[in-house]
Amino acid sequence: MKPQMNSIIALALVALLAGCSTAAKKGAGADVEDHSLGAGGVETSGAAGTSSYAGASLTDPNSPLSRRVIYFEYDSDSILPEDQELITAHAGYLSAHPEQTVTLEGHADERGSPEYNIGLGDRRAQGVKRALELQGVAAQQVTVVSYGEEKPAAEGHSETAYRLNRRVEIVYVGY
Repeated sequence: MKPQMNSIIALALVALLAGCSTAAKKGAGADVEDHSLGAGGVETSGAAGTSSYAGASLTDPNSPLSRRVIYFEYDSDSILPEDQELITAHAGYLSAHPEQTVTLEGHADERGSPEYNIGLGDRRAQGVKRALELQGVAAQQVTVVSYGEEKPAAEGHSETAYRLNRRVEIVYVGY
C-alpha cells in the first residue's frame, strides 16, 4: 500500500508544480539555459514516480544523479517543470538509501537586499525539500541552508551570471 501512496503523492506533486510554475521570461536574444537531462533522462519503471536510479552511483557522470543544481526564474521559488525528473531521480536514490543525507543550499542573484535574498534562497531550498519529501524522502535526511547572494556561482552583472546564481545545490554529505 505504501508504494501506491508514494506514487499518488508523486503524481499530485508533479501536477501541482506544473500548474503553478511561471512561464520563463525570454526576450529576443536572451540566453536560454538547457535544463534537460540529456538523452539518458530519468526513466521510471513500475509505479509512477519510482526512480530507476535508486541503485545508481552518485559518482557516475552518466547518471542524472551527477546533476545537482536546480535553477530558478528571477524572483521565484517555483520549481520548473523540466527539473521534476531530476528531483524524482534524487528522491528515488535518497528513499533507497535512508542512511544518506543531503544539504540543500539555496542561492539568489545579487539583485535585492541581502535580507530578501537570504529569504528567497531559503524558500527555494524549502521548496525542493518539500518536493523530495512528497516523493518519500525522510525529513531527517534533508538539511536546508540559504546563502542568498553570498556564494555566487558566476561573477558579473549580466543576465547569464544572474541566471547561474539563482539556484539550489544538492550536496550529498560525504561526497
